[in-house]
Amino acid sequence: MRSFTFFDRVSRAFRDHGSNFKLVLLCTTVSGGGIVAYGEAVAASEAAAAATEKKKVVVLGTGWAGTSFLRNLDNPKYEVHVVSPRNYFAFTPLLPSVTCGTVEARSIVEPVRNIFRKKKMDMQFSEAECLKIDAAHRKVYCRSNISNNLNEKEEFVVDYDYLIIAVGANVNTFNTPGVMENCHFLKEVEDAQKIRRTVIDCFERASLPSVSEEEKKRILHFAIVGGGPTGVEFAASLHDYVTEDLVNIYPGIKDLVKITLLEAGDHILSMFDKRITAFAEEKFGRDGIDVKTGSMVVKVSEKEISTKEMKNGGAITTIPYGMAVWSTGIGTRPFIRDFMSQIGQTNRRAIATDEWLRVEATNNVYALGDCATINQRKVMEDIAAIFKKADKDNSGTLTVKEFQEVLDDICERYPQVELYLKSQQMHNIADLLKGSKEDVEKESIELNIEELKTVLSKVDSQMKFLPATAQVASQQGTYLAKCFNRMEECEKNPEGPIRFRGEGRHRFKPFRYKHLGQFAPLGGEQTAAQLPGDWVSIGHSSQWLWYSVYASKQVSWRTRALVVSDWTRRFIFGRDSSQI
Repeated sequence: MRSFTFFDRVSRAFRDHGSNFKLVLLCTTVSGGGIVAYGEAVAASEAAAAATEKKKVVVLGTGWAGTSFLRNLDNPKYEVHVVSPRNYFAFTPLLPSVTCGTVEARSIVEPVRNIFRKKKMDMQFSEAECLKIDAAHRKVYCRSNISNNLNEKEEFVVDYDYLIIAVGANVNTFNTPGVMENCHFLKEVEDAQKIRRTVIDCFERASLPSVSEEEKKRILHFAIVGGGPTGVEFAASLHDYVTEDLVNIYPGIKDLVKITLLEAGDHILSMFDKRITAFAEEKFGRDGIDVKTGSMVVKVSEKEISTKEMKNGGAITTIPYGMAVWSTGIGTRPFIRDFMSQIGQTNRRAIATDEWLRVEATNNVYALGDCATINQRKVMEDIAAIFKKADKDNSGTLTVKEFQEVLDDICERYPQVELYLKSQQMHNIADLLKGSKEDVEKESIELNIEELKTVLSKVDSQMKFLPATAQVASQQGTYLAKCFNRMEECEKNPEGPIRFRGEGRHRFKPFRYKHLGQFAPLGGEQTAAQLPGDWVSIGHSSQWLWYSVYASKQVSWRTRALVVSDWTRRFIFGRDSSQI
């Protein structure tokens, strides 16, 4: 009985700690039995275990870029630590709908822990803000958002092997006096909730019997600065809210409400097709929304906005207002500016990365979303290396065939080449090369390096910076996660383009943004849609397309159901006008 108990205990230890033991079976004939012995693992197995130690990935931010990265990362060989001042992801395109009660705030947020709860990975979340990045020592200094018993916020340090910076951007006030003190913004859920309360406050204050008629007009004047998609959508949402819901609740002051949209440029929605811009300006005119283009805000006081008329000799105009919303420009966060100074990127608006989203002058730091910009390399910077790589016979000239053999790698490394060919309606590289020697047959064209420089001299004019949109950030997060999932595989078998300035190939294909279209809700159940292929749709049908796309893009079935429920409630009962 004693021997059985001993055997049972040792067997259980082996089952529980199999990776730390090895079995040595000695078959003997001692007293007609066998001896089973267990020993510690040899040093070789311990070294193998150490070799598989997980790399620590620290992710800063839970916006579009950070959340997209987390949702698509599925390599269990990483230990992930997420640091963000908010413990949820917000579907920001619906923030204007939150300001007017069309959608509830809780319907567009998803807790971060729900997103990676089902992942079979080592993930940790800290609700804190980043104070400083120490790139030299691979450390991130953070401060908790939650106060302790002494009403103090604890600070801590996180080490990393890889750092993913996806913190978005601040509001850019362009140093305009009074903006921070007197304007509302529309970047966070809290901003939308605050605007919603302020709108109702304005109507309640204007309803007081002691307020003069002139003061009521000022209080009910809503000024929106910025004629981009956010400003336009908020103006349209506010107009619908007032005309469809609030006029029924506040009938005595409905005729005093005024909405003004201020834009420094010549047109609103300047990044859209001209047909959409014209339709939006015309519709806002019909709806009574005062669109003032060429008006640059130079000062905001407690009750007045001062604008400089760009078309009228710089005349200064003063506009009284009750609520002002600033929705133009994005700025750099303080700790990002400090990090950029560490790595020699001063005097920039955003962190410069290469085409693989890796921060320039670093090896293990990546930046994506609104806080970063891709520094696409120019063809003319590498023209000598490209020529040398393509000239395999070292003849000093390039034939069409030689150039064609590296064309795919060139187009992948330098996307502006393909864009240039399309813009010039050229079918292949032979058409491009023939431009330098029109009297020679395509097959017999040979170019020296100076002639190649002439041919490609205009290619870099097709380079474009990516817009700071949720669509770009989301695609970047997905791309980077796929790179991390296949890091080891691509180290052994690189799949990227040829290294023109070195040997071999790049590990991964560079990031390529695929534009899937953009929407501009204009109120009255009408939306403008600009889709790939320069296809433009404006009207009620586009509104239903907007509903379907924004419902499908929710990160969970919970938020999808809540958003659809809110839309249904609004159609049946109207918008919620409470201040809660």
